[in-house]
This record gives sequence, structure tokens and C-alpha cells, in this order.
Amino acid sequence: MDHQFFKNIEKKTGVNMNEIFQLANSLQNANFKDENTVRGIIQRVSQIANKRVPKELEDKIVESIVKDGKKLDFNTINKMMNKGK
Repeated sequence: MDHQFFKNIEKKTGVNMNEIFQLANSLQNANFKDENTVRGIIQRVSQIANKRVPKELEDKIVESIVKDGKKLDFNTINKMMNKGK
């Protein structure tokens, strides 16, 4: 992909694309059955997005992924975060 494309995304969203790529790389071998791993990922996404995730919402996301076996992806997290609004 073109470097300018990512610069435009950074400018529009305020999200550093290097952080997104680092997060994506860390997800490749993550153990989604481990509660601590999932919590760490949720907290990292929250930090990158500059959006606070309340403890009760974090608990629901963790339960959904670890116990219910849902896939962890940005759409799942986004849907859960927007449900509380």
C-alpha cells in the first residue's frame, strides 16, 4: 500500500498506523482462550482508539470471547462498545 494512504488515515482518525500494525501482528499468535491476553488486547485497542472501556463492558467482551468463543475483531469490539450508548 501507498505510504500517503496511511498518512491520510492517520490524519483523519488520529490513530497511528504503526500502532495498528503492531496490534495486528500481536493478534496473530494470541491465545484467545486466556483471559489476561484478551483483557490486554482490549485495553490496547482502547488506548489506540483513545476510547475508555468501562470495567463492566471489558468483562462482557472478555466473557464473550473467552467463554462463548466469539472471534476477537474490531467489529465485535465496536458493536459491544456502541451497544452501551
